[in-house]
Amino acid sequence: MSIRPIDVARTDGGPQWVEAVETPAGVEVWWDEPRPHEGGRRCVVRRLPDGSRVDALPAGWNARNRLIEYGGRSWRPLPDGGLVFTNWADQRLYRLGPGGAPEPLTPQGPARYGDLYLPPGRGEVWAVREIDDVRDLVAVPLDGGPVRAITKAHHFLMNPRISPDGRNVAWIGWDHPNMPWDGTELCVAPLSAEGTAGAYEVVAGGPQESVVQAEWRDERSLYAVTDPTGWWNVHLVPLDGSPARNLTPMAAEFGAAAWKPGLTSFAVAADGRLAVVYGTPDHRRLGVLDPGTGDLREVGGDATFWASTVSVAGGRVAAVKGTPYTPLEVTLVDLGDGAHEAVSARKPLPERALLPTPEAVTIEGVHAHLYPPLDARGPGPYVIFVHGGPTGNLPIVLDLEIAYFTSRGIGVAVVNYGGSTGYGRAYRERLRHQWGVVDVQDCAKVARGLVERGLADAAKIAIRGGSAGGWTTVAALVHSDVFAGGVAHYAITDPESWAAETHDFESRYLDGLVGPLPETRERYTERSPLLNASRASGPCLMLHGLEDAIVDVGQAERFVGELDKHGRPWALLTFPGEQHGWRREETIVATLEAELAFYGLIFDLETPEVPPLTLKGRA
Repeated sequence: MSIRPIDVARTDGGPQWVEAVETPAGVEVWWDEPRPHEGGRRCVVRRLPDGSRVDALPAGWNARNRLIEYGGRSWRPLPDGGLVFTNWADQRLYRLGPGGAPEPLTPQGPARYGDLYLPPGRGEVWAVREIDDVRDLVAVPLDGGPVRAITKAHHFLMNPRISPDGRNVAWIGWDHPNMPWDGTELCVAPLSAEGTAGAYEVVAGGPQESVVQAEWRDERSLYAVTDPTGWWNVHLVPLDGSPARNLTPMAAEFGAAAWKPGLTSFAVAADGRLAVVYGTPDHRRLGVLDPGTGDLREVGGDATFWASTVSVAGGRVAAVKGTPYTPLEVTLVDLGDGAHEAVSARKPLPERALLPTPEAVTIEGVHAHLYPPLDARGPGPYVIFVHGGPTGNLPIVLDLEIAYFTSRGIGVAVVNYGGSTGYGRAYRERLRHQWGVVDVQDCAKVARGLVERGLADAAKIAIRGGSAGGWTTVAALVHSDVFAGGVAHYAITDPESWAAETHDFESRYLDGLVGPLPETRERYTERSPLLNASRASGPCLMLHGLEDAIVDVGQAERFVGELDKHGRPWALLTFPGEQHGWRREETIVATLEAELAFYGLIFDLETPEVPPLTLKGRA
């Protein structure tokens, strides 16, 4: 018995943007969730105090946006039980009243809106607006009316927050060439009677300090997650010029890389305590922090992972948890006794016996998670899973994509290579100017470690990843001899051309990962998988969406063209309607089946349950 592709598709992705709301009847919880069977839309769901769940967003509407292409916080519940949200099809802001139909709040045009925030009592929604790579913080009246610009202070902005007395506004901003995990500024400015920000003051952060979230404590101070110590800890930031105070001085991350503006790793309860998500990718915990005493009490239960979306209301924390054997689910946790209540719908799961038991290991200083194959008997085939970003990580949590392969006798090793988040700034910056070197070496170290431990057959190790993980996949194929083949999902294959053609958010990312151009062009040439395709150690399967605005499909097409020119085996499958990542049920199924067929070819395995795959360009 094995896990089916459709099982993976129907549990793919997880809830995000969780919000708890206190009502006279009790605590409501709102979130959005993926619907692969509905064309991949994100649907907002509302769980009422009586335990019933309703779709708060009608069919056909998709609560997503393209802010910095990855999307930011895309909706907020309204006090009347309605909803304000961004719609994927036209990127406009809409208001949905109880029992009504969505009505547009913003005009048609090129603007995108994201990182939505409802300042209390103002009758408007605040958002980051993006028009042709220019961003500002704007206010949009909920009853209609012109959009008002609040401030234009940085090239990138996020985290708008109004002070409790309504007199000041705070936000986080940064400029090229920094990425938000390199250096950001926490800014505070007076708010005029007209609702516009005056001259701002930087109260935390800087060129080499990354503030990733801030919330007001009172009129005179904020809580902020920032990393002057090398770890994203929670700090109390006074506005009187006195130094910030670290409330969680430990080697643990209380924040995450801001790939999507609007992420929240902590929330402030009415009694002043903080619900916090913290730890490492090996174990990410949920805790309750008393900022006065520094006492931190864990309330995460058996979960190995809590996502960066936390909200507090009525003495309860709403958050998203996962374990190696249960999918990501919205959970209410009592601040007092720590009791857990699952509030999102349970997803159908395969038998527990089909699920692997992961093990966190460190191999030659590299963090990894091992997922053994079902019924392992001696050395066998293994696949190295490489996460995207590269400033990201893969936690220990149920992933049926992994289980799909382990249930068929193929082991998986997830590698959180140097450059990954969750292990502090020093580990993250191991990749500085070393992308295509350290990530490749770390994956090779883990692969060789599997062989030395007697787990993997040295001739049957493959590598796979998506986006930046796709880059590491193809880079490992051309710059090492460890891997029998690779599967690259929406991969970067040539860094210099990608930097010129990609979107604004990542257009200067490679300054830190490889080096500034044109001064370091030689590095780009040396590391480019495209320019070194003749050295590929094995076949490559490329998978790419045709609407990808982050990594153009031309990156895949040019790479397989070079493989073909040099007689190296390859296959390329493209998918209409898909962007950067798979969202549609039929695409998830097709990519999994193609990947399994590919491993069947390179590992000499029987895979009769999936359509055959033909490799081109054989020598």
